[in-house]
Amino acid sequence: MSATLLAGAIAFAQVLLALAMACAAFRLLRGPRAQDRVLALDTLYVAAMLLMLTFGMREANALYFEAALVIGMLGFVATAALAKFLLRGEVIE
Repeated sequence: MSATLLAGAIAFAQVLLALAMACAAFRLLRGPRAQDRVLALDTLYVAAMLLMLTFGMREANALYFEAALVIGMLGFVATAALAKFLLRGEVIE
């Protein structure tokens, strides 16, 4: 009983995360300001990271967890670089 409940909860979480990624992608493409687009990109990478974690739980494979870690690190660096670019107009000084 608990294994089927866990599998159902993971599948439901994956559907909701895919929906969150679709909404973030829409805001990324449609956002009226650059700040909205940076926030959408931040939301998109966090949702992608969580989706990879749920795939790892579903498949019981540790490779997904490492991929989620890489997505998280690259997303953080991208968000920091975009924020610096929006504040100063240049990334590398």
